[in-house]
Amino acid sequence: MSVEELEKKKTIDLRKKYIGPSCKIFFSHDPIKIVQAKGQYMYDEKGQRYLDCINNVAHVGHCHPEVVKAGAEQMGFLNTNTRFLHDNLVLYAQRLQATLPDKLSVCYFVNSGSEANDLALRLAWHYTGNKDIITLENAYHGHVSSLIDISPYKFHQLSDAEQNQFVHVAPSPDVYRGKYRTDHPDAATAYADDVKDITDNVHKKGRKIAAFIAESLQSCGGQVIPPAGYFQQVAEHVHKAGGVFIADEVQVGFGRVGSHFWAFQLQGDDFVPDIVTMGKPIGNGHPMSCVVTTREVAEAFMSSGMEYFNTFGGNPVSCAIGLAVLDVIEKEDLQGNALHVGQYLTNLLEKQKEKHPLIGDIRGRGLFVGVELVKDREKLTPATAEAQEVIYKLKEQHILLSADGPHRNVLKFKPPLCFTTEDADLVVEKIDLILKELEEALGLKVNNSLNTENEKRRRKLSTDEKEHGGLSHSNKGVEQTKQRKRMKTKMTEKT
Repeated sequence: MSVEELEKKKTIDLRKKYIGPSCKIFFSHDPIKIVQAKGQYMYDEKGQRYLDCINNVAHVGHCHPEVVKAGAEQMGFLNTNTRFLHDNLVLYAQRLQATLPDKLSVCYFVNSGSEANDLALRLAWHYTGNKDIITLENAYHGHVSSLIDISPYKFHQLSDAEQNQFVHVAPSPDVYRGKYRTDHPDAATAYADDVKDITDNVHKKGRKIAAFIAESLQSCGGQVIPPAGYFQQVAEHVHKAGGVFIADEVQVGFGRVGSHFWAFQLQGDDFVPDIVTMGKPIGNGHPMSCVVTTREVAEAFMSSGMEYFNTFGGNPVSCAIGLAVLDVIEKEDLQGNALHVGQYLTNLLEKQKEKHPLIGDIRGRGLFVGVELVKDREKLTPATAEAQEVIYKLKEQHILLSADGPHRNVLKFKPPLCFTTEDADLVVEKIDLILKELEEALGLKVNNSLNTENEKRRRKLSTDEKEHGGLSHSNKGVEQTKQRKRMKTKMTEKT
């Protein structure tokens, strides 16, 4: 608990006075003051409970007692840096590696996803001797300078910023709204060929590629699920161009996708990245992260002559917490829960799509699910204001959800993995009522013929992807003044 409990207005006033103005807050016109959390619930200063559908950081549930106990007990014994020997570091590295392919065998522990991705770039630059990086459209990989350069989600917000000449942006492999869609005969190859075109152009300039980096499933980019086979082909093109493949698992790792522990494994057993980064869920809210790579990449980094040291990375307390998180995932079968509840949630949402013309697409794996809202299913006109209205109306009913994507029109489900079918029933029921109200106000009705055609496409895609690793993706009373104000409010979400 805080040393001193403040009135909400005082907290807001002090935040405005002492915290940087670019540090945004959820629901800025009426923020929530959270003072406690447990499991999939958060509580405000008045004791009001909120269902948390946002927090992929509190992976095994807020304030899980086993995780809290592990951290507190270790802190009572020792916390120091990794220049001293300590069992927690090596035991945790061994345990973490056991979840990964054998090739990925060397760990570097750091403190945030941004640190992990920054270090991954350094490893790639040293190993390859090259500088050029390929990233994806709408990607977000962190807030440090090196990562802003490779995060179009960020640098496109800067009107006067020039793109780094060594950074190249490939199309997002989005088969709903992207360059190649579900009606394309081989979207995976088409998107991968765009990456090859970039490597060819770099080669014409007398340079080679250092790395291709991608979230295994794009999060800030709008819950994008790459088509099966895409990563394998990209890796082949990138390797031939002299580079390595970096899989960013910061948002989607540790069993969130249900069927696999790591989201890159959705692409199939024949795909293994050269470097994997992880963060957020790794410590269930404790600041820690990791980079795992091959022995060859690690040896090349050492041969540079520069020692790598991180004061807090891999400290005994962090590793004790990391071990506890892995224990809880296994003991409580949270990966299995993500698979079961995630499929249940997706099925509920698919039924809503049949009822609501505002729902253009349902996509995701496990408890990583996106609902893209559109005003027109043929033109795919983004329903940005409507998405914001859904979020604010849910907040009024004590459910926390966010929206993201390039048009801020994708509702994002990424709750703690202890999320239940009852929780799914509740939030979908509320969304159903909110969409009904919005559609009545907009005069929208379901086009049944279009629904039928989209359903045929969805089933075809689902069948094709089940044959290639099981990737799941389907096609395509409030006061009016207050409602318009809320619908214009932009809420961005980075957790």
